[in-house]
Amino acid sequence: MTPDRGRRIPYPSAVPTAETPNFAVRRLFVTILTVFILIVAIGVPVAVLGPVPQAAATVPAAQPTTTPAAKVVFPSFGHAAVGVVGMPGVLATSGSQAPRPIASITKVVTALVVLEKKPIEGKGDGPTLTFTERDVAYLSDVMAQDGSSEPVQAGWKMPERRAIETMLIPSANNYAESLAVWAYGSVPTYLAAARAFLKAHGLTHTTLVDTNGLNGGDRSTPGDLVALGKLALASPVIAAAVKQSVATEPNVGQIQNTNALLGTLGVNGIKTGTTDQAGACLLFSAQASVGSRTVEIVGVILGAPTHAQLDATVPDLLTSVRKGLHDVTLAARGQSLAIYHTKWGGVAKAVAKTDADVLVWGRQTVLRTASVAPIRGGRKGQAVGTAVYRIGSQSVPVTLVLDRSVLAAPFWWRLTHPLR
Repeated sequence: MTPDRGRRIPYPSAVPTAETPNFAVRRLFVTILTVFILIVAIGVPVAVLGPVPQAAATVPAAQPTTTPAAKVVFPSFGHAAVGVVGMPGVLATSGSQAPRPIASITKVVTALVVLEKKPIEGKGDGPTLTFTERDVAYLSDVMAQDGSSEPVQAGWKMPERRAIETMLIPSANNYAESLAVWAYGSVPTYLAAARAFLKAHGLTHTTLVDTNGLNGGDRSTPGDLVALGKLALASPVIAAAVKQSVATEPNVGQIQNTNALLGTLGVNGIKTGTTDQAGACLLFSAQASVGSRTVEIVGVILGAPTHAQLDATVPDLLTSVRKGLHDVTLAARGQSLAIYHTKWGGVAKAVAKTDADVLVWGRQTVLRTASVAPIRGGRKGQAVGTAVYRIGSQSVPVTLVLDRSVLAAPFWWRLTHPLR
């Protein structure tokens, strides 16, 4: 058989064939994998490490509160003023507030100025006075003026504290003279020191010309005397002396306080005074309970007809002052003043870190504002803001803290909220 020379053998074509299905799937997978890798490599860090929105606190509006007005029951006579230790100035006044004679209230200044020169440490009795014929002469002079006095003899010795008690409790005019000269050497030198003391403490309406108030030139205003009473109560020696109804002193024996109101409605001082020019006078102090606190009321009445009439008005006066004082609770520890809601579901309150209250007089309006910082998380007790309470010209700040820990935005939330 001969070969078929006219028949041509097929040659593979150069035209590419169509992709197989398996190759297309592989190509799509590679594309998707590349995109996924890019998302993981770039998107996840951006989502996880990118800034998280802060949670701002919602601060409920605070309603202002107003305390009742004060109605002080002053006597119908004389010249008066009242104040409270720890509160500036006077709270209320009655009658003329011009300077007038103050009688033996002068001795309170004497006690303060002598103690400034000869301080008594702690509960000690201080240095000792030795009386001389000069002191006997002071006694004779006081008796000639029909002033109150206590006995003294040359050679007697008495500790300073006991001499101050003898001056203040029965109002011994001669002991005021003896103490002033013992401390300063002479009455003029003492008076110079007393005037400097009055100026230094802002008692610019008070004038002194002697040590004991027998001279009508010893003058002051009710406002100055309220301030003087506060200074006296700040002296442990004077405060301890003036609250004693009776005391027993070396050589002198038992002495009786001229303040008949001691122990009535919390009265614990301070000094009586009586002369023809001054009338019946009383600088008094009394403790009173107002809410959860104890306050020290200081008042003065000058120019009363008699001490009996004066004393009869003090209980009503004190009661009315106590009613005019208000212990206002501003915030209680743990009290919620703002609340946080985070985007990722965290909830916390901004609460008062401490209790806060304030003593106010008469009609006052309490206003509250709060400034609270936004957070992205925080720990329990972390300071986040301040509430400020305003009562007249007074401001009371209260720190606000978180009542619980607030977790920062969790990983899952960051990852699922890449655009926040």
